[in-house]
Amino acid sequence: MTNANTADINSAGLEKSPTGINGLDEITDGGLPKGRPTLIAGGAGSGKTLISMQFLAQGALKYDEPGVFVAFEESAEDLTKNFASLGIDLADLTARKKILIDYIYIDSSEIEETGEYDLEGLFIRLGSAIDSIGAKRVVLDTIEVLFAGFKNYAILRSELRRLFRWLKSKGVTAIVTGERGDNTLTRFGLEEYVADCVILVDNRMEQQIATRRLRIVKYRGSKHGTNEYPFLIEEDGISVLPITSLGLEHTASTERMSSGIERLDNMLGGKGYFCGSSILISGTAGAGKTSLAAHFVDAACRRHERCLYFAFEESPSQIGRNMGSIGIDFNSCINAGLLQIHASRPMANGLEMHLLEMRKIIDKFQPKVVIIDPISNLTNVGTETDVKFMLTRLIDYLKSRGITALSTSLMDSEEDGQSGQGISSLMDTWIRLRMFEEGDERNRGLSVVKSRGMAHSNQIREYLITDEGIKLTDVYLGQTGGLLMGSSRTVVEAREKAEALAQKQETELKKRDLEKRLRSLDEQIAALRSEFETEEMELKKLVGEEELKRKAIDKSQTDMARLRKADGPSKES
Repeated sequence: MTNANTADINSAGLEKSPTGINGLDEITDGGLPKGRPTLIAGGAGSGKTLISMQFLAQGALKYDEPGVFVAFEESAEDLTKNFASLGIDLADLTARKKILIDYIYIDSSEIEETGEYDLEGLFIRLGSAIDSIGAKRVVLDTIEVLFAGFKNYAILRSELRRLFRWLKSKGVTAIVTGERGDNTLTRFGLEEYVADCVILVDNRMEQQIATRRLRIVKYRGSKHGTNEYPFLIEEDGISVLPITSLGLEHTASTERMSSGIERLDNMLGGKGYFCGSSILISGTAGAGKTSLAAHFVDAACRRHERCLYFAFEESPSQIGRNMGSIGIDFNSCINAGLLQIHASRPMANGLEMHLLEMRKIIDKFQPKVVIIDPISNLTNVGTETDVKFMLTRLIDYLKSRGITALSTSLMDSEEDGQSGQGISSLMDTWIRLRMFEEGDERNRGLSVVKSRGMAHSNQIREYLITDEGIKLTDVYLGQTGGLLMGSSRTVVEAREKAEALAQKQETELKKRDLEKRLRSLDEQIAALRSEFETEEMELKKLVGEEELKRKAIDKSQTDMARLRKADGPSKES
């Protein structure tokens, strides 16, 4: 976007006049060729006049470039009323001399075609209008009316070339509108050869759905988008979806955000989803896909992050009621301005229109999280390939904006290993919900099929949908080796608990018996120790008595020898 009184210049040096129309400047690489004529061709109701008028209005309001609108079909009063409903106040712009509307009535029956007939009168009138307000932009709507009386091909071609040369000589950026021909871009089949830029618009019906599209047929001296682009006509004018390529240049975030279910976060590396990633939740009807998405919405709102919910199956009121049954209050999130729910039937628009409408709402609300529930319903308005292409562009756009997107998808059967649209390869995280039937019971299981960039659980976890939300059950650590859920799991767990209890009781019994035997042995050991100590004392007593007797005998002998004057021991000995 440029400042007032300036123009964009492309890489080749061609000056551009920005249109100010959302998306159109992007696919034209900056706008229309400055000082040159552009042809906009299309059928009735395709949007030619609106694009032209919006080009003038935006030029006057944003770029200080006054414009002249020459109408050959509608009066100034009619144009003013028509465009007021689209937010363009022509009365105000005319009063401020930002736009001049000149209605020229031409009756083809009054035109006398001669070799001397030319457009000199138009040039004089148009030149005066341009000079009166210093116009930089001009629109002629439509050229068929101006040349309706011409029958001679040579004169027609000559005057067309002359008109386009005259517009160039005035240095104005001009738009000339033309009706679509049967086998040519325009009715005359000539304008496209003399215009520097040719834009084709149409309003087609496909599968009973109306879709407006725009294509840049040619653009001299400038690169431009060559695809067809859908566009909307709404209360604030035209918006074009300018996706010219499917780039992979977005930045991958390392930040994480909770899924709203703690045990699911644990299955996702303990931290939840990557911010700005794409998540797919697939499953059969009744598996709980919307409930799982609602937890994510609730968690985002609790973090005070804006969340945008696109519903293709239920009304906002119904979604709010249903989620209230599992303890999630969407109404409080809506009242806080953190949640917007946009509900529509897929058949209301074509895929491209849905994409354009969703992008417009996203740009306006600036959410952190986007929910699409369910994407599988979009197959009602397009083939699986079309849906995949549309979703690829949407996912790329959301990733480029750092928005985390969670989509739900209905699977036709449990045996269907892929999502209905085959888009699982596009997603960063794929969570699959399954229903398991055994006997007269159905149970739910959750598994993380993939989650790029993080370690994640490979288990199938049973979960319950309760009045307090989704609850993942404890991990089953039994010895059967198979997946058990519901009553079967309860029975096996009860049996295993009974067996464990019996084993524990047997162990306790053996322990008590052993302890009893140990106590008996301890008592025996104590008795033997006591007997040992008694015997030891008797032995010591006997030894002591014997020692006393010996000492007494020795003393008696010594005393007797002394009385007998016996010799003492010899010195030699």
